[in-house]
Amino acid sequence: MSAVAETPQAPQMAPMRRRSVTGRKAADLVVKVFSWVGALFGIAVMAFVLYEVMIRGLKAWNVAFFTQTWPLDPMSTSGGMANAIVGTIIITAGAALIAIPIGFMAGVYLAEYGRNGRVATSIRMVTNVVMGVPSIIVGVFAFAILVKPLQHYSGFAGSVALAFLMLPVMARTTEDILNLVPNELRESGLAMGAPRWRVTLRVICKAARGGLITGATLAVVRVAGETAPLLFTALSSPYWITGLFGSGGYFGGPVANMTKSIWDGAQSPYPHMQALAWGGALFIMVFILGLNILVRVLFQRGKEW
Repeated sequence: MSAVAETPQAPQMAPMRRRSVTGRKAADLVVKVFSWVGALFGIAVMAFVLYEVMIRGLKAWNVAFFTQTWPLDPMSTSGGMANAIVGTIIITAGAALIAIPIGFMAGVYLAEYGRNGRVATSIRMVTNVVMGVPSIIVGVFAFAILVKPLQHYSGFAGSVALAFLMLPVMARTTEDILNLVPNELRESGLAMGAPRWRVTLRVICKAARGGLITGATLAVVRVAGETAPLLFTALSSPYWITGLFGSGGYFGGPVANMTKSIWDGAQSPYPHMQALAWGGALFIMVFILGLNILVRVLFQRGKEW
């Protein structure tokens, strides 16, 4: 009896269940409708907020607003936010001087030297945790290490608190930007005999300078409108900054700032103080909007570079 080779039969597949074209179009339409409704609702709320701040804030913008200090008498109809504007610029600039160089070097280490090492992994984990810490916790931390031991509020303490918020943003942004640079540039520089640090600073960072500038600007935007850390550190003052270490100076006493002044004006029952708060809110909004536009422009130029 001759053996007949049996050809194995492929298992039968269950017939695919086709969805009706009408059902798919209906589901697509429902998703589109809900997406448009959500987007329009968010845009409408944002437009309403911007409209209210602009209408009320423009009424407070005059020569006195940009040239006079915060009124000592809350019942006065004069005064402005010149000292608060200067204080905000100084505190933010101080935070940038602290955080941007340290964050940049940390990002360079993570991208170029640490890579997937244990130390770099630990730094990334800590950085991610710090990025999620509420700003008021940072303010309490700065109060405990700077304000309470020195027995006075200071603009320097405010800068340190804001720098703590800027550091993780700058570090992770720098790392991400440097990781986008092709490895061929690194290999070419090292193949020519250049040391690693020179290749990193003169080749890699130069190729990514547009993105690095964008990252630094984003870090400044991150802290430009923070209030909670300054409540525990810089507090506020109705006077000009008189010196680096003197009363009301950058290191030696409370420093006026926009966010705390806005909060004080909003809590006041007097119309003029409330008007100053609206004017300050508009100034902060324009300042942050201008920085965001600057980031977009630099990002586009970074692509061209």
